[in-house]
This record gives sequence, structure tokens and C-alpha cells, in this order.
Amino acid sequence: MSRGIAILGSTGSIGRNALRVIDALGPGYKVVGLSAHSSIELLAEQVRCCKPACVAVSNGEYAGRFRALMDGWDAELLVGPDGLVELARSDGVDTVLTAVVGAAGLPSVLAAARTGKRLAIANKEPLVVAGELLTRIARENGSMLLPVDSEHSAVFQAMQSGTTSEIRRIILTGSGGPFRGASREDLERVTREQALSHPTWQMGPKITIDSATMMNKALEVIEARWLFDVPVEKIEVLIHPESIVHSLVEFVDGSVVAQLGEPDMCLPIQYALTYPKRVAGIAKPLRLEEIGKLHFERPAPETFRALKLAYEVARTGGTAPAVFNAANEAAVEAFLAGHIRFVQIVELIEHCLDSHEVGRANTLEELLEADAWARAQVRTRLGLETHSAPCRAPQR
Repeated sequence: MSRGIAILGSTGSIGRNALRVIDALGPGYKVVGLSAHSSIELLAEQVRCCKPACVAVSNGEYAGRFRALMDGWDAELLVGPDGLVELARSDGVDTVLTAVVGAAGLPSVLAAARTGKRLAIANKEPLVVAGELLTRIARENGSMLLPVDSEHSAVFQAMQSGTTSEIRRIILTGSGGPFRGASREDLERVTREQALSHPTWQMGPKITIDSATMMNKALEVIEARWLFDVPVEKIEVLIHPESIVHSLVEFVDGSVVAQLGEPDMCLPIQYALTYPKRVAGIAKPLRLEEIGKLHFERPAPETFRALKLAYEVARTGGTAPAVFNAANEAAVEAFLAGHIRFVQIVELIEHCLDSHEVGRANTLEELLEADAWARAQVRTRLGLETHSAPCRAPQR
């Protein structure tokens, strides 16, 4: 088997780990495309090491700098947002690993699905914002969607034990963040520093705040609904502070199949790249005897209100998930900038959902309009813009 892999977002943590995995896999797995937005120096190092046939720099302002660093390099350079799309549908690529944060990566993901590529999805936006559209395009063109996110990879692996119709429920696990056990009153007094102090992980500010609100799990509920084609009523969330059981699937006969492993992203990355095969890898082996005990508990509804919203959004569909995601990003940005209190993050998301007239999700343009509307709505609500956003997303 020979596999040509393009990594969209190769300079981020997922991209860097993917390159480690591919290097360890050896012959048969070749990097044929890399992309970055602005981390040009690191991209240049990766290109010198991997020698891909094609490179995309999505921010055109950095293309000249990249060319200067790669004097004498004669492979193809694609520039601008369209460069990601062109790279994703290149003939030499059969597997696209997408790790581009935000809506910027959506056109390339949809392009890869339209050309029947294997899509290894590491970021949330493709399935949260465009899950309905993406899964339809993938189904019509024979594109396989493979999760890289550790929780969804765990579900995908556990599902090999049965069929979708045999699933009673999917259980997504989460650490619970820094406010596990906190009351609503406790959250009223949360500071920026407290919200950024995750008890287990060192992550970027945005994902750390998402963990504190459990918005990360809320988004994963929406992802799971589309990725596994199950009704949202069959998806549950449990807090599991040890982060060893990455997710579980319960079947109708009462069997529960769980995927366990050290919290190492190399394992789900490798499984997505080698599926349906398993091969020796670089992930650290799990030693249960060193762990001793594993704990599980239900998240408190009043503490983690984003979870309830996620179920409503997943049932509604259409443009609601795009608004949910974009409103959260804008609210988290406002919290980190000191414009709002911690509890106002979810309040702003609720305001946007209540104000939004849900539209169809038939095209990427409709989804991006809803995304932009939600961001403008948050800024206007906070008085951060002088002009008013429309009270309804444009419909077509």
C-alpha cells in the first residue's frame, strides 16, 4: 500500500505530530503536500525535511518570505486561500489531514470530499459548522471521513465491534476542566487566570476556555451526530478526569466497548492514516497498573450550560451549528480581552441562538453568512461596533 498525504496546517501541533507519525511509519506513507498560514520558518524546515511535491501558503503576504527561505527549491508553490483548495484536490494526494483552525479550512475540506479523498479530520469546524453539507458531499463522492480528534477516534474504533443500528448510545468523555464540581455561584466569580488554569493540560487560550465551559464537549456532540449518523439522543457526555478512557460505545446487547490509551495525539493520527490496518507506532503504551483507578461522573447541567445548548443545536441543524460555533469564538475572544465575565460566554451564545432565524445549510456560502452574522451580533451586543448587525441572518 502506498499513501500520498497532504497535511493542511502542518505547522500546528497536529501537523507536527502527524509528520512524526509518518516518518515512523516508513515506506508507503509519503508526504506529498504541506500548508501553513504564517509560520513560514517552520514550514521551510518541514519542506526541506519531507520534500513534498507541493506547498501552499494560505496568507499571500508570506509567500515572498517563503520563496526567499527556499532559494533553489523548485517544487510547486500555491498561494492564498485557493491554494489550500488546489492542494486538497491534487491528483497525487489520496489522504488529506486537515488541521486548519477556523472557517478558513472549510473550502479545502469540501474540495477534498468532492474529489473522493480520504479525509482525516483533526479540527472541529468541518463537522460542527458544515457537518450536514460535508457528510452529504462525502457520501455522494465516496470520500471516507476519518476522525483524528481523540474522542471521536475512540468512538470510531469502538464501533468496529458492531453496526450503527446496534448502538444504544455513544459516550464522549471529558476532563471537566478547572471547574468540575463548581456551582453557578462559583462561576460568577471566575477570573481569567482561573479559567486558563487547566488541571491537566497545557493548551492554547481558546481551547482552554472551551474546556472550562465544556464547550469543547458541546461541539463534539454535534460532530458525533454527523460523523456517526446517529440521533443526538444517543450521544452522552461523562466527565472522566484521568483522560484515559477516550470514549465508549454501548451496544443494544449491553456490551460496552471503550478505547483507552495514554493522552497522546499520535495514536489517533496514526489510526486515521493507516485505517483499516494497525501497525506499530510511537504512542506511549498504557500501563493500567500505574493508574489504579478511573472515575466517571455526569456533568452538572447548571455548571456546564453549553452542553444543553449543543443538544438543541444538533436537533435544529441548518445554520444553527455555525452560529453556535461562531458566537462561542467571538464570546471567548471577548472574555480573554477582558470585555465580559466568564458566565457571559454562554449567555452571549444563547442570545445569538435566540435571535437567529435558522436557515438551510445547502451551501458553504450560507454557512459562512451565518458565521459572520453571529460574530457581528456578539460584537454589537457588547458595544464593540458602532454599526448594528442585522437581527436575522440573510436567507436564500
